[in-house]
Amino acid sequence: MALGKDYAHQQCSIARALEVVGERWTLLVVRDAFYGVRRYNDFLVHLGVPRAVLAARLQALVEAGVLDKRRYQESPPRDEYVLTERGLALWPVLRSLGAWGRAEVPGAVPVRHFHHADCGTELGPYGECPLCRVPVPPADVEMRPGAGLDPDPADPVGRALLAPRRLLVPVGREDAPERGNS
Repeated sequence: MALGKDYAHQQCSIARALEVVGERWTLLVVRDAFYGVRRYNDFLVHLGVPRAVLAARLQALVEAGVLDKRRYQESPPRDEYVLTERGLALWPVLRSLGAWGRAEVPGAVPVRHFHHADCGTELGPYGECPLCRVPVPPADVEMRPGAGLDPDPADPVGRALLAPRRLLVPVGREDAPERGNS
């Protein structure tokens, strides 16, 4: 029996969430947005996703209010995609999914570690700082490379993500950190 294309008849908050982020590639687009990827070409080269799929996912995320499409250049017109408050609320989901993958998928080696930027302590299992005893919002998280990260990625975004960096800081513009994103 073929699966339906949506979860319209499901009375479940997980099903409703999957209507927004359940398509293949969608959570990886959101993940990259947290990593500071904002421009279409950067998503394209870093993810290796087909152009039509990426365009559809970005449009769906904008329509769902997860990303905001902002013009950064008038001539020729160029846009970037920035996480909204709704998008920022997905951070615990991504963090938990990554932790589950490390713990439950055989052979998984940590690709990235997440630290509280203010004190340098690695975040606890729920995104909290064990030292400061506070939940750490994405703008206060520093991402550091792990042992599973390719030390010589082919794409410029992958190379930029080799260095420790705060989440949400636009790739290629590390010299201008941002505290809020929407």
